[in-house]
Order: sequence, then C-alpha cells, then structure tokens
Amino acid sequence: MIPRCRFRTLILLCVLQGAAVVLFYDWYTRISPRHSPPPEEGRKVHVLLLSSWRSGSSFLGQVFSQHPSVFYLMEPAWHVWTRNHKSGAKSLRVPVREMLWGLYKCDFSLIRDYLPGNPRLSSFFMWTRSQALCSPPACPVRSANESHCSQACHSASLDKAQDACAKYTHVVLKETRFFELESLYPLLLDPNLDFRVIHLVRDPRAVMRSREESAYLLDRDGVMVLEHRNVSAADRQYEVVREICRSHLDIYERGVLDPPPFLEGRYKLVRYEDVARNPLTELNSIYEFVGLKMTSEVEEWVQKMTHGRGKGGGNVAFKITSRNASEVSQAWRTVLKHSKVQRIQELCKGAMLLLGYRTVESEEEQKRLDIDLLDPGQP
Repeated sequence: MIPRCRFRTLILLCVLQGAAVVLFYDWYTRISPRHSPPPEEGRKVHVLLLSSWRSGSSFLGQVFSQHPSVFYLMEPAWHVWTRNHKSGAKSLRVPVREMLWGLYKCDFSLIRDYLPGNPRLSSFFMWTRSQALCSPPACPVRSANESHCSQACHSASLDKAQDACAKYTHVVLKETRFFELESLYPLLLDPNLDFRVIHLVRDPRAVMRSREESAYLLDRDGVMVLEHRNVSAADRQYEVVREICRSHLDIYERGVLDPPPFLEGRYKLVRYEDVARNPLTELNSIYEFVGLKMTSEVEEWVQKMTHGRGKGGGNVAFKITSRNASEVSQAWRTVLKHSKVQRIQELCKGAMLLLGYRTVESEEEQKRLDIDLLDPGQP
C-alpha cells in the first residue's frame, strides 16, 4: 500500500506536470507562425513591408519590385515627413496611414498634396526603384535599368502611374516610418483590402554600424523619431536605435504573442540574417505568405544580388548592388568597437532576447566569426 503522504505527493506531481503541458502548449501555439489565408482569386493583395532604416528593407523591397505582378513604391511616407519635418513621428502617424490607405486603393489624390506642383512620375521618392513605374503602362517604354528609366520615364504623368496601379494583382509599399501596429488597424479592418504585414528586423548592432556610415542621410529622420528632444549628437544614434528596438519589440509582441483576431495570419516576422543565409528559401516563404510565385527571373536576380563580392558600406546607402549577403550581415563584428556593442546590447536586450540575437561578452567573442550569434530557434 502506498503511504498517504507519498500518494498525495504523486497526485501533486501529476497536477503540476499536467499544468506544465498546458502552459507549454499555450506558449508553443503563441510563437508558432500562423498560416496566412490564401488570397482570393481575382482580388488584389496589399502588402506593407515594415522595417527600420538600414535593416535590409531596400533589398527586400526590390525582391517585390522585380516581380511582374507587383506595383511597388519605396517609402511614400518620406513625402509626408519631408513636408512636415518640424513635427514628430507620433503626430504624423495618421497622415501617413491615410496616404497609404489611398495608395493601396490606387488613389493618388492624397499623396499629390505632398508632391510639388504639377507632379510627375519622377516626383516619387526613389521612383526609379520601382519596376512598375519604369514599365508600361506607367512609362511609355520598358527601361533596362535605373539610369535608362530616369531618362525615358522622367516626364510621365502621375495619372499614368495611378492607372497602372490598378492593373497589378499586388500593391507593395515599403515603409520605415511606423513604430507600432495599432495605427494600421483600420487598414486591417477594411473589408476592401487584403492587407498583410511583413515585419523585417535586423541585429541592432549591425543597424548601428550601418547607421554610422550613413549618419548624414538619416539625421533629420532621427530627430523626428526622437520627437525633437534635446539629445546630444554623441547620444542621438544610440537613442534612435533604442527607439527602433522598442518598436520592434512592441510590433512583434502585438503581431505574434497577443494578436487581435483580425491580425492573425496577416503578420509575418522576417530576420534579415535568415534571408542573408538562405535567401531563396526565405524569399519563397515570403512570396507564399502574400500569394506570389517565384519566377526564374527573380530567382536569378536574387542569386546575383546575394552572392557578389561587395561588402556594403556608407557609399552604397539606399543602393542595391551585388554583395556577399552573409558577410555583410556579420560585418559589424569586426568593425564596431566592443564598448559600442556593449552599450547597444544594454539598450536593446529585451528585443535581442525575443528576436533571437545572442549577446557577446568580450571583444574576443565578438570577433570570432565561427561563434554563431543567431538563435535558430527564434523567433
């Protein structure tokens, strides 16, 4: 016969084990990726590529731009921020959202308010990065490259671009000027949109290295992110990176850990480092998420862009050039001073832990490239 005290102990252990199984299952189902509903046949898909500056979003944007079914625009919110550069990021969330809402419906009337008089195709920020803008029917001729597009399509009318937008199955907008998901809820709730969010993140230590090389291009945006607070020039980059990490953490928690019902299946987190290591595998997954099929032409372009000899750097900021993607993703480890790395790790420890970026405890560990700092089990 089992003694009464031992019997009670066994019962208690069984209860605890059962509770542990329930808690583990709940945790697993929360972090496991949710399947996105397949796009309805004949219905336009609306994609927001949401990221921060210097995180590989220009490359991922081009992966969409290269697809023949995609109408792509690069950072249209740039126009809102440039026109209102004395404002802060928070006060511009609604104007930016309303403008994007119109663009997703191929209605360019709101963005016209932020463009110079008699706007043309070339009035768009980084307009030559869009294959859709450099091809018929937006442009009279199909351009072979950005230089040719700049010459051949410069004077095309904005009305042509608006008409062209309606002919594509996917509208993809790349943005770096949203710092939470709540502002986007009206788009997710709009029954006329099939709205999906791709959230691209990157190791904040790599972001800092890239920001330092492009600081002069990012200064005004950084001031707006910090709401024009009085921050010294020496601390400004760190404070911006802190805000970026905070926003990535908030967006991820809202998108994965506690999503509202209307967001489930419509949010996908992507780590730049995963794309750099396995570009075609990751990009096929991204295409599947939005209902696109990989083409041989896009596959060839990706192979060329991710297996070059380039190392990246400030002189190629916002440019898409052939690089060794894996080496670029780790370049910070040999360039950044360890004291800077330590400070970034302290500022971003919460986001780094949740997103699967391991910290380094010494300069030696930092520079040992054989030590993997990416947690394959996360996010």
